Amino acid sequence: MEDAEIISLYWARDEEAIPASDEKYGGLCRALSRNILDSPEDAEECVNDTWHRAWDTMPPQRPQLLRAYFAAITRNLSLNRWHKARAEKRGGGLDVLLSELEDCLPAAGSVEDAVESHELAQTIDRWLTGLALADRVAFLRRYWYGQRVDQVARQAGCSPNTMTKRLGRLRESLRRALEQEGISV
Repeated sequence: MEDAEIISLYWARDEEAIPASDEKYGGLCRALSRNILDSPEDAEECVNDTWHRAWDTMPPQRPQLLRAYFAAITRNLSLNRWHKARAEKRGGGLDVLLSELEDCLPAAGSVEDAVESHELAQTIDRWLTGLALADRVAFLRRYWYGQRVDQVARQAGCSPNTMTKRLGRLRESLRRALEQEGISV
């Protein structure tokens, strides 16, 4: 089923929108959530919550890219669940991702940081746009979709060690780009 048809089902409040969404995008959403949560059960709950959130937000929203819309909802729900679990028991797979990025992103906390978050997002977007496609895909697979380094390496056709070095260079490049824009890291 085409995305426009699925969106029309949501707008018509037709319950067939949910199985159609799951059939087309369920695999993507489950993989994304599992990469963050490292738990098939928690991932399944987040995906179910994704369809519920989509039901609640369409209408009034009419997403241009349904895949990105579902992925963003799933990612946010998964991160919220991860933070809640971490607050309860400290730990989890996302710690590694966050620790890799902490040296090239500014710390959050002040009101000024919240106001400047839009500028930060624009700077990162410009940096990503300037990357070669293969580097952009590798960076997003690792830090947006939360894939393990060995998975990213396999998809890129290189060794995990090579990918680790490549991701390190990309993080350093991001740090330099942010500093050039006057964003302290």
